[in-house]
Amino acid sequence: MLKSHYPLYIGGKAIETDARIDVFDKYTGQRITSVSKASTDDIQRGIAESVNAANAMKALPSYARQDILNQCVSAFENRTEEFANALCLEAGKPIRDARGEVARLIDTFRFAAAESVRTTGQVMDMEISARTAGYSGLWKRVPIGPVSFITPFNFPLNLVAHKIAPAIAMGCPFVLKPASLTPIGALLIGEILAETGLPDGAFSIMPCDRESAGAFTTDPRLKLLSFTGSADVGWQLKSQSGKKRVILELGGNAACIVDRDWDLDDAATRILRGAFYQSGQSCIGVQRVLIHEQIYHELKTKLVDGANQLLVGDPRHESTSIGPLITENEAIRVERWITEAQDAGARLLCGGQRDGAFVNATFMENVPRHVRLYREEVFGPVALLTPFSDFEDAINEVNDSRFGLQAGVFTRDLYKAQQAWDALDVGGVIIGDIPSWRVDHMPYGGVKDSGLGREGIRYSMDDMSEIRLLAIRRP
Repeated sequence: MLKSHYPLYIGGKAIETDARIDVFDKYTGQRITSVSKASTDDIQRGIAESVNAANAMKALPSYARQDILNQCVSAFENRTEEFANALCLEAGKPIRDARGEVARLIDTFRFAAAESVRTTGQVMDMEISARTAGYSGLWKRVPIGPVSFITPFNFPLNLVAHKIAPAIAMGCPFVLKPASLTPIGALLIGEILAETGLPDGAFSIMPCDRESAGAFTTDPRLKLLSFTGSADVGWQLKSQSGKKRVILELGGNAACIVDRDWDLDDAATRILRGAFYQSGQSCIGVQRVLIHEQIYHELKTKLVDGANQLLVGDPRHESTSIGPLITENEAIRVERWITEAQDAGARLLCGGQRDGAFVNATFMENVPRHVRLYREEVFGPVALLTPFSDFEDAINEVNDSRFGLQAGVFTRDLYKAQQAWDALDVGGVIIGDIPSWRVDHMPYGGVKDSGLGREGIRYSMDDMSEIRLLAIRRP
């Protein structure tokens, strides 16, 4: 059961503000709660608190950071249904998927707890010539200082966790702007963090509107910005970020290749999952499916039959597969892109209907490459089917995109798997599965317009730290 109102957090303390952000049930459209809204002064205060907390966070022993993260894991486990129900309501995520995201929240903090005591360095041999005789060297990683996070609506627990957990593990104070459409999950995490032994000022979680959020990007006291969201916004923020490091996890137009040697029932099951979980609102959701011509018609039939069986409706029901898109305007946009593709000659195989914020599971074929449904990130329950005859041509077609996040390749041929890994211009190649697959400790991120840098606990910790050298001369 949701509370009637949630405070924000500044410097680790719950704060009520006069301004409010209303949160709506994405299925019914009814207001379900509100959260305190941060002003520009509140944001400046949160940043100042993080700066003041930098030395205390840096001095926190690794075992203490591990204890804090493990305390969070226990609290998340005890409140799993509360988190899942809040996620189901504020994001419209089907309850089965919501529970899965809570499990990933727990995994991410558990990974971070393990990594928090593994921060290592290296002893270096400095005596590489007569000039450096008598010198030795060591280096270690130290926290970079206060960091800034901006997260999107579609995974309001897991994508928050991928920023918060490594910051705690590394010893960096942080300020976070959660998505205004889905702020509850981040504030629930803040509620738990406030009960831990984090130093005063170590974290601030401040829902606000975009117009007030400039300091998250531009304030020079913040040493890193990690943003997850659309490509257009991400690259704009990078241009405004000044000297700070920037990590961008942006959009995708994820493709998978199905070769003729793969089990079709398995491929159909996984592609249906990848295309339509989260109502297609995932940057690594399956959008383009390239199928070998010898199995194209058989697999197409299985996919269309499977899509027609997916239940669209109330995300609170255990049997629901597809819930509402985040807003009705987004559903209208997806419908418009489908119609635009049909007008250009594409064939609708199933779905394509919109009812308010809902769009049915949709497969299309013969989609021209110039239309937005092919070129851009649809971020809705739509996937495009295309036959191919030559594996190399399929790789080239996958690469024909300004995005490059992850790709899936269903093949039993070791050499084709290696070829795909070598040639696909993406951040990750998944063999035998969909591009939507992710384990939360792996290096995750994209190339081209899909982003800059990598997430995954260890890789984020590297970005949130500096290498500090110690050179010693022996007289």
